[in-house]
Amino acid sequence: MGRILAIDFGTKRTGIAVTDPLRIVPGGLKTVATHELNAFLADYFSKESVDVVVVGYPTNMNGEESASMKQIRPFVDKLIKQYPDKKVVMFDERFTSVIAQRAILDSGIGRMARRNKALVDEVSATIILESFMDSKQYKEI
Repeated sequence: MGRILAIDFGTKRTGIAVTDPLRIVPGGLKTVATHELNAFLADYFSKESVDVVVVGYPTNMNGEESASMKQIRPFVDKLIKQYPDKKVVMFDERFTSVIAQRAILDSGIGRMARRNKALVDEVSATIILESFMDSKQYKEI
């Protein structure tokens, strides 16, 4: 069984989270510049066994896709073609940035560290991964 990797895709930065090999504990991995994401994933996949890639699916409050899907959909399509051995899943990411900022605030991290947008992206990816692992969708794979 391979890890599950979650991606909080952004136009500038992308947060990445991953489970342990037994898929028990999710945790933040890092934030990478989005233009370096494909190279990062290729390197990571060459070193670690990953079976499932969860990509945050941004929607508006009414459930419709957000404008950022114009960048995410081509990335997901390329990911599916490039890594046919991996199951790629889109998972609702509504409110993850807000929840991440709240979690960081509640953790007691100093004000300067809280301004670190890369940290918010990584925590958001972790929240996407945790939510996915708690979902019915996860239990069906």
